Amino acid sequence: MLLVQLMKPFYTQLEGDRIKLVFAYQYFSLRKDDELFDFIPVEGKEIIVNANSLQVENLSEVFVFQKGNRFIRLPLYQLLLVSDIHVHLQTIINSNNNVEESSSMLLEGTKEIIKQLEKENFERMIDYALLHKDAALFKELQQYKDTYGGHHVD
Repeated sequence: MLLVQLMKPFYTQLEGDRIKLVFAYQYFSLRKDDELFDFIPVEGKEIIVNANSLQVENLSEVFVFQKGNRFIRLPLYQLLLVSDIHVHLQTIINSNNNVEESSSMLLEGTKEIIKQLEKENFERMIDYALLHKDAALFKELQQYKDTYGGHHVD
């Protein structure tokens, strides 16, 4: 059995309902017995996973690993059968899902903060108009507030 020593995609890209994992030199290595074979992108260099079913779609993609002048050349379907690569794929996909969820939550939190800051800024502008007895600015702000509720329009 082959063991994945290191498996870190050079980059990960979400394309519709497919997750594309692209590998480069030094980001993917296998251990066979006590020898370490490093991935070389001479043939296949990407793994495409269906985001809904989590099934690998490009099973015929051929991955090549090298140690000195010796090579291991395996189609992806065979690599899935004779190694623990599926464990590493699941870890990578789960970590990417967590990043997407947390960035989505962060975006929602950011929108709320922006709305609150705009509201506070609007209130300060009214205070400024009153403090400086600027009737024209005060009237303009009141019209804006009546029209838009005092918030920025998206």
